[in-house]
Amino acid sequence: MDIVGPEVEHESHQTMSSPQTRWGRGPNAEAIHAWDGPLFDRFVRFREILTDGLAAHGEEALRLYPPRSGQRVLDIGCGFGDTTQRIAGLVGPTGEAVGVDAAANFIETARGEAAEAGASNARFLVADVQVTTFEESFDHAFSRFGTMFFTSPVAALRNVRIALRPGGRLVMVVWRRRIDNDWLYRAQTIVEQIVSRPEQYDEPTCGPGPFSMADADTTTEILVHAGYTDIALHRCDIPILIGRDVEEAVELVMALGPAGEILRLLGDSAAHLHGKVHDALREGLSDFVAEDGLRAPASTWIVTGRAPAAG
Repeated sequence: MDIVGPEVEHESHQTMSSPQTRWGRGPNAEAIHAWDGPLFDRFVRFREILTDGLAAHGEEALRLYPPRSGQRVLDIGCGFGDTTQRIAGLVGPTGEAVGVDAAANFIETARGEAAEAGASNARFLVADVQVTTFEESFDHAFSRFGTMFFTSPVAALRNVRIALRPGGRLVMVVWRRRIDNDWLYRAQTIVEQIVSRPEQYDEPTCGPGPFSMADADTTTEILVHAGYTDIALHRCDIPILIGRDVEEAVELVMALGPAGEILRLLGDSAAHLHGKVHDALREGLSDFVAEDGLRAPASTWIVTGRAPAAG
């Protein structure tokens, strides 16, 4: 999913019912419940800002490592499917782009929009990559902010590697450090000065969080254990639009990202503090005001690796 998902520590699962019994079965069941429900609704609300803003980092990755005409490409965590359609255009009518996402609501939307656009070589599947063994093979795999939320990233990326043909390339865009993405980190620290993250909560969380692959050594190690070779990380710094005005930017960070996750998990218990939070965020984000809205620095890794070549 292309996303600015909430920051969630692994330890949080210790304070609530087991995902296997509360949210269904599977290692990613709780995160799927979150993405298919409350987070989907919020992504729909802020879709224009999110897709327009984050697209620049995805486009840079596709510029540096473009799939070739005629190739079959797997788009991991495809969300609304805009990247899948973009890749389908790059590979042309003799190629195919297959978008996968664990959240059925995103896939339903992606299928409808691809059909409306006439993207006949874009196909979509509901699949949790962590537990999916693909019955088809791909020349190339791509992800724009769709791999940071795996509870078991090694297992997920190993499944992708197995699905790649020998020598096939993985390209994924992930967030770098919090301090290099100050609009997210600043919003989180402002909210944490007013309210605390609850130890127990009734809402599902989305997994490890947006910064789980921020450390270059950690991400490299994940790919090594998943069986990739020729691993490289390319830093990408492109400012993004986070709101067409201050009000929209504040509403965005109160709904999504680390700050939004804290408020969502607190639910009605913190409703009386939302006004105070809103005012503090409005002041804190005002530094990002630009001519066309609020623009903030954004920093990502464009991570690449290859499936080992045939012996």
